[in-house]
Amino acid sequence: MEITFSNKIDNNFSLLVVLASKKSEKNSSLISDKSIKDFVSKIKKLPEFKKQKNFSENFFVNDDKNKLRRVHLLKIDDFKNCVEVEAFSGQKFASFETAKNLNINIISEDINLKNIKNEEFISAFASGFNLKNYSFRKYRSEVRKIKTSIKKLNFICSNFKSAQKLFNEYEKISKGVFLTRDLVSEPANKIYPESFVENCRILAKAGVELEVFDEKKLKKLKMKALLGVAQGSVKPARVLVMKWKGLKSSFKNPLAFVGKGVTFDTGGISLKPSGGMEDMKWDMGGAAVVSGLMYALALRKAKANVIGIVGLVENMPDGNAQRPGDIVTSMSGQTIEVLNTDAEGRLVLADVLWYVNKFYKPELIVDLATLTGAIIVALGSRYAGLFSNSDDLANKLLKSSTYIKELIWRLPLDSEFDKLLNCNIADMKNITGTRGAGSITAAQFLKRFVGDTKWAHLDIAGVTWSNSGTSISRSGGTGFGVRLLNNFVKENYE
Repeated sequence: MEITFSNKIDNNFSLLVVLASKKSEKNSSLISDKSIKDFVSKIKKLPEFKKQKNFSENFFVNDDKNKLRRVHLLKIDDFKNCVEVEAFSGQKFASFETAKNLNINIISEDINLKNIKNEEFISAFASGFNLKNYSFRKYRSEVRKIKTSIKKLNFICSNFKSAQKLFNEYEKISKGVFLTRDLVSEPANKIYPESFVENCRILAKAGVELEVFDEKKLKKLKMKALLGVAQGSVKPARVLVMKWKGLKSSFKNPLAFVGKGVTFDTGGISLKPSGGMEDMKWDMGGAAVVSGLMYALALRKAKANVIGIVGLVENMPDGNAQRPGDIVTSMSGQTIEVLNTDAEGRLVLADVLWYVNKFYKPELIVDLATLTGAIIVALGSRYAGLFSNSDDLANKLLKSSTYIKELIWRLPLDSEFDKLLNCNIADMKNITGTRGAGSITAAQFLKRFVGDTKWAHLDIAGVTWSNSGTSISRSGGTGFGVRLLNNFVKENYE
């Protein structure tokens, strides 16, 4: 789908969308066709238009050349910020793509809302369409060929150059979102630790420094907790380190983002039920978000030093697979009794968290993981779980969450939960053996590997994938977390 901005209507349009405000009595001077202009004026004077908050109607109008044209009048009410505009336009996108091969012209009156300038409104409206338009259908062949519904969107407004410039910034962030969606959507026979790394080579073109740890390097670092998860798979483990050096100063105390990257999770010897196991292709959602975030930060040249690091493994049952009851020594030297091989994500994160904390001394660490089913029981598919040892860090994340509308909810951590992880024959066990507080005790496990560094854990198991879609995504991968953390970095550390 091509998105353009101009101050003239393309007369070959198949649909003209007029964005009208109840506050404006005059029609846009950019509507050159008198018949269409007069018609829009009449509709705006109707009681229905004035009373209905969500007025959105299709009309067929004869233009000056007596040609029947399709016109959609959409009433624009007030918005608190541009994020609300994105969500609104994303929701409207579906209603416009019912016809095929559309060339849509979207014309805006000079709408200056309370907190939003006209060019900001138009660029955010275009961004919502762009985010919602994404679909993952690359494996559809000629047998079921995809027919493009909307070919072109042309946004017409008086200050179109400014709107185009602002949209370009939105587009940089959306490219990070789309990378995340691509990674979680790919099947596990296409995305595994090595190929995940290859798919992230695109970050280097944007200026991100990449470093890849193979099995030899991981063994040298003594990342035995991570390697234990991978030992049942023929696909070797990898760790991918991504550095964005947005400051001229030395790469000291960077912001650190850590992602769980289990590219497929069978549960290992503690095998999952077959029903729904196909969803475990996106158990690397945390790693996908970190990769997408780093791409977005680099594309928009964020003025911050940031490191992203992801642990990549495949958890498979095999004659060489880790067994329930095995004891592994993590990179930190702490020993772990593995009571359940399906609680593997925390083992991967344990070594990666310790590594980044030890070698980079970050200002803060935020990790993301599709870590527990328990978080879905607690918060459903609406909120991600937030756990943190720092009120300041948690509050900053919550503020960005509220603004971006990628919702997170803070849950508690305390020493009584931590005691449940203690073990007789090792320093800790990877599950408590009790049914309650599964997401909390998983977070308590991770906390043992971050020391005194400011740290937050986001359990995104319920929000990484949506079967029904969201206001800005179709069914499938949501890209949840990229826009939230981009805003978090921008508002607090640039």
